[in-house]
Amino acid sequence: MVAATRKNKRRIILIFTVFCFVIIGLTFRIGWIQVVASDKYEKLAVEQQTKDMPIPAKRGIIYDRNGKELAISAVTNTIWVRPADVENSKKMTVDETAKSLSEILGKDIAEILPILKEEKKPLLKVAKYIPKEKADLLRKAKLPGISIVEDVKRYYPLGSFAAHLLGSTTDDNRGLSGIELRYDRYLRGVPGRSILNTDVSGQNLSYGTEKLFKAENGYNVVLTIDEVIQHYVEKAVFEAQISTQAKKVMCIVMNPKTGEVLAMSNYPDFNPNDPRTPLDPWAAEQLKAMNDQQKQDYWNAMWRNPLISDTYEPGSTLKLITTAMSLEEGITNPNEPFYDNGYIMVGNQRIRCDLYPLSHKDETLTEAVANSCNPIFVTLALRMGIDKFYHYLNAFGFTEKTGIDYPGEGEAQVQNIDTAGSVGLATMAFGQGISVTPIQILTAISVFGNDGKLMEPRLVKELRDENGKTVQKFEPKIIRQVISKETADEMKVIMETVVNEGTGTNAKIPGYRIGGKTGTADKIENGVYGDQVYASFVALAPIDDPQLAILLIVDEPQGAHFGSQTAAPAVKSILEQTLRYLKIQPSYTPDELSIIQENAAIVPDIIGKNYAEAVSILAESGLTFNLWPAGESGDFVAVDQYPKAGATLQKGESVCIYKE
Repeated sequence: MVAATRKNKRRIILIFTVFCFVIIGLTFRIGWIQVVASDKYEKLAVEQQTKDMPIPAKRGIIYDRNGKELAISAVTNTIWVRPADVENSKKMTVDETAKSLSEILGKDIAEILPILKEEKKPLLKVAKYIPKEKADLLRKAKLPGISIVEDVKRYYPLGSFAAHLLGSTTDDNRGLSGIELRYDRYLRGVPGRSILNTDVSGQNLSYGTEKLFKAENGYNVVLTIDEVIQHYVEKAVFEAQISTQAKKVMCIVMNPKTGEVLAMSNYPDFNPNDPRTPLDPWAAEQLKAMNDQQKQDYWNAMWRNPLISDTYEPGSTLKLITTAMSLEEGITNPNEPFYDNGYIMVGNQRIRCDLYPLSHKDETLTEAVANSCNPIFVTLALRMGIDKFYHYLNAFGFTEKTGIDYPGEGEAQVQNIDTAGSVGLATMAFGQGISVTPIQILTAISVFGNDGKLMEPRLVKELRDENGKTVQKFEPKIIRQVISKETADEMKVIMETVVNEGTGTNAKIPGYRIGGKTGTADKIENGVYGDQVYASFVALAPIDDPQLAILLIVDEPQGAHFGSQTAAPAVKSILEQTLRYLKIQPSYTPDELSIIQENAAIVPDIIGKNYAEAVSILAESGLTFNLWPAGESGDFVAVDQYPKAGATLQKGESVCIYKE
């Protein structure tokens, strides 16, 4: 009996001791929670009792200069989850919630379940860009912890139209490339938040506080681009690529007096609505087999805008710059006589004319430009000397970036003045041994159409708020006076001679005075000149009062490869339509007028006609057509046309049919 009593006492003491330790432990734990870790648990409590939902800002619209929408924000839905609310729900289990979400969203349950079981984050995104139909099903299901928030998704209504120029956005609506990236801080706006006090089940408290921080929508961006001119350019670029089977064709159209870019196109292109999927099915399949780094390299190359970011040897188009600096320095004049032997010796190097072993023999400076005769420009550069030549390269903007408002502008590759020597000077004089960006060469040649003044090129006219009020305007900016007005006028006459009598006759347009210059430059492959070329044509129109400066480059044309054969016809096509669109009236010679009258066709009215009727009516008038938006024909009604009914075209020319 005594032994049992002692055993009970020991048990009581042990239990009491354990109880004391538990009490002490709980006391320390409570103290730790209430004092040491109070901030942490206060934060967790607030997170559990607060429904904090993001309100996305609407990304600004990108317009062309006339108010045409090129990039907009379409309404969509984003699905959010509060894992704690799902876990604590008495309505259904986590697995049941995951199954319902999986069925409605069409996503794998294995992808959804880990999100619902996340313990560290109070709010997680389940899915975005959910269509209204699925969002409505989720609202009816009333799943615990699931919230549906209206969101916005970037959408490009014209598909691949001006893709390299506009760029694209990331999944979270941030600029990825192009104008979207350059003006991202203006376009994206400031997101808002909705904050509500809730109970443990996530229901709003009637006595809780509610805070709403409205989203600030992004500014709208108005481009200098003209959607109609861009359309003409894209059509011509596409047709040039098909006809030449070139690796790439690219074009810029600019107003030489203001520096405003009116159109900019590259082909092949991509669809910014799905920027990571190539338009070429074969390329899309190849992409799937690449590793992550290869894919990223491919995408960067696909999005890259070579007109601004890449350099090329301009070839004979740079002869215009050599001519202008020589005239400005007074070391020659348009009528100075020269004699071409077919080559010229510089040191121990023989630099040939394209006609070699034949030659142009006697020719004036103007004729030398029209003939694109290399030895004459070597002669001019050697007369001028390397210091003056480099002075003008700097003045025309080849030793600095143009400053165009676009990300990733490239820089010209100019030989070091201390090591170039006479041979380097000679080759640069006719456009080889120097590499420039397309935007640089067009900006420089625009000087001739602007009384000798160099302008800063630009792509954006102004920023507007969501109410249409202008908040910032970008005015034309003069960089410097490069040459005199007299020299600029002489250059326009010389450029017109190139089109009327020289290598640029394929760009001649009846009724309009066009000035231009062809260019054909060998491409460097693995450090040496290879068999492929850049073929190009640059033009000012109308040459007596230039409103347009245009550069078109054909990269690696197959078959015919001279700029006169590949690039000049495409430039002619663009100028014919654009000059008419700008209402610049032609002035015909009697011979031109006679030919035109014989081939004249009055544009019929096709608005409201279905596809078959519209095509038939145009065919009866001797006219062809193209569709906009581009794509397959079908059963649709023409909602607009250009040119309008009653306009006069030449038989064989196209009318653009705008479909629904």
